[in-house]
Amino acid sequence: MSGLLSSGVSVPMGNPADSLVFLSLGSNIDRERHIRSGLQALEAAFGELTISPVYESEAVGFDGDAFYNLVVGMTTALPVGELETRLKGIEKDHGRVRGEKKFSSRTLDIDILTYGDVTGTVDGVQLPRDEILKHAFVLKPLVDLVPDGRHPETGQAYRDILEAAHFAEQKLWVVAFER
Repeated sequence: MSGLLSSGVSVPMGNPADSLVFLSLGSNIDRERHIRSGLQALEAAFGELTISPVYESEAVGFDGDAFYNLVVGMTTALPVGELETRLKGIEKDHGRVRGEKKFSSRTLDIDILTYGDVTGTVDGVQLPRDEILKHAFVLKPLVDLVPDGRHPETGQAYRDILEAAHFAEQKLWVVAFER
């Protein structure tokens, strides 16, 4: 079952007790294969997904190959900690090694951006994820999905945050991507 947000975007809606969650996905190692397979794994684990366009962006914080990045919307009844554990399992299944430097190449990186309107640190996960306000490769695909969605801490619409952001040095562009 899907529901329409005020932006007109269809987002999967499950049980009323489910939380609407947005995830960011990124890869710069065998990008197409890992993003495609990661989406399949998320769909198998959580059901219907809403998927932003895929963007290519330069590596941030280190010299490396360009990344593919996107945002996925879904619903889940899992608590934050269990969701994080499942996502880390999907990353591991795709060759992700924990303990890597913060800024380094990735086979698959999946981060919880928002979990409903929850704020603060929950089960070791900071919500909302601060990258929403820092990186165009996170914010732009989120705006594509929920332009009128509101940041849980600032209360600002995502589209307004993007319009006010200074991301000129962060180059990104939409790429053709077949699921």
